Amino acid sequence: VQLVESGGGLVQPGGSLRLSCAASGFPFSSYAMNWYRQSPGKEREWVAFTSSHGYRTNYADSVKGRFTISRDNAKNTVYLQMNSLKPEDTAVYYCNVGYNGIQYWGIGTLVTVSS
Repeated sequence: VQLVESGGGLVQPGGSLRLSCAASGFPFSSYAMNWYRQSPGKEREWVAFTSSHGYRTNYADSVKGRFTISRDNAKNTVYLQMNSLKPEDTAVYYCNVGYNGIQYWGIGTLVTVSS
């Protein structure tokens, strides 16, 4: 299983970014996917969930209404559209899948929200 995140960077408060996570090594369209994030000095926290076909999504209260998770099963990719970014959104963002009883993570992509 391989998960490769991309799309992070430096953005001003109020700006937007779209993160991508390219997945391989498992039947992507059959598995739910998650995004997590970890800020400096804090525990990793769950951000968003999508069901295997994308019909169900769920979000942490801290990002609800600002972030949107989506997926393209033809491309084996899950996305996180982040709007109205705040300095407290600064973190390394990870995608995650549970496959055959094991939790898999990518290496993450850094998002910095600062003026």
